[in-house]
Amino acid sequence: MGLLRNSLCAMALSLFVAPAGNAATLVEPTLHLKPQGVEGGGRVALTLDACGGKTDTRILSALVDNRIPATIFVTGIWLRRNAEAVEIMRAHPDLFELENHGGRHIPAVDTPRKIYGIRSAGSPDAVQVEVESGAAALASAGGPAPKWFRGATAEYSPSAIAMIRKLGFKIAGFSVNGDGGSLLGAKETARRIGAAKDGDVIIAHINQPTHAAGEGVVQGLLALKQKGMTFVRLDDADGVGNDGTTD
Repeated sequence: MGLLRNSLCAMALSLFVAPAGNAATLVEPTLHLKPQGVEGGGRVALTLDACGGKTDTRILSALVDNRIPATIFVTGIWLRRNAEAVEIMRAHPDLFELENHGGRHIPAVDTPRKIYGIRSAGSPDAVQVEVESGAAALASAGGPAPKWFRGATAEYSPSAIAMIRKLGFKIAGFSVNGDGGSLLGAKETARRIGAAKDGDVIIAHINQPTHAAGEGVVQGLLALKQKGMTFVRLDDADGVGNDGTTD
């Protein structure tokens, strides 16, 4: 059962496509930063999901050692299991911004269905519980209150988007799927992340320490740094999302 739970987040952003009838009305929002137009550089935002399971210390150590800022979307499940990693992140407030990935890693979809094999919240009340319990878990862990939300699977029903916005959260989409839900190999992950351009928002995962993708995340980030790219957290940039997710 533990292996199954740890794989849920990976399944959410995998290379596989959900059946069209199951996801036809759902939204997978994008998010971009305003490009700087700097030749040979620019800005990107690194966002890392911590869905459940453990911490990929390869990634965490690389971020600290290379002074690379990141926005970490954490669930209540991950927070309870990774106190040491949370302590490291809290010790570097200039690098890490912790945001809301939900209380139990349940898709923010207010009708009953499965997305990538994960059962949705299924009702407006259940979506609200998922969002608010994630925020409460972060409050219990100390630090600033979250301003951003990213749901499990990164897919939403339009009505759930409206509800989450009314709760006061911006919704974090992305423009580069860096690690395919942590299911890609190191080489392809490094290629995808290393190809990010000015204004991109990258999504990858920091909760799968046994997956090859983690090595690729580090390689891709170092390649971007070598190119002169500047990394910013979501709170330090004006990200623009579609489908009413940030306006």
